[in-house]
Amino acid sequence: MRRKLLLLLALAALATGFGGRADAKTTDEPAAVETPGAPATSAKVEEVFARFGLFGTWARACKDKATPANPHVAITTKSSPGLVVEDQDLGAGYAVNRYNVVAAQALSQTRLAVEAIFQPGTPDEEHQWLIYEVRGDTRRTLFNRADNGAVRVKDGMVLAAHRRTPVLHKCE
Repeated sequence: MRRKLLLLLALAALATGFGGRADAKTTDEPAAVETPGAPATSAKVEEVFARFGLFGTWARACKDKATPANPHVAITTKSSPGLVVEDQDLGAGYAVNRYNVVAAQALSQTRLAVEAIFQPGTPDEEHQWLIYEVRGDTRRTLFNRADNGAVRVKDGMVLAAHRRTPVLHKCE
């Protein structure tokens, strides 16, 4: 079921072009999803993240302290082999936002769909579906939807705040 949800998210992302017209041409050819009904990629999450160069620390300004405007995002394999963990540090006075990544699928050379569990094992636990754009040493969230159906980020815009998601740079 989760793979079907990830596939549906991926197909919706490809169909809309994230901000473009449904018929708009892009320079990125889909890497894992080419036709409706295609099976989700069987690649392990760790392999997909490694292929996109996502392991390490990311921030808007690497040398500056972590703040809500300059989150420091560390992506690692912690505690058990194959478990990809993303920790978002917003600075002093804020709890770290943890995501355990349970599925990942390449959509193109620069985009990937991710299913993650936010704050696993806590009362705030929530499944989320995301799409990242990774270009060179930059990363940006283009889409985020919670398991309750609420879309939080669409076309790279945080809907509640009416602002663009930050472009994060690879620090290490």
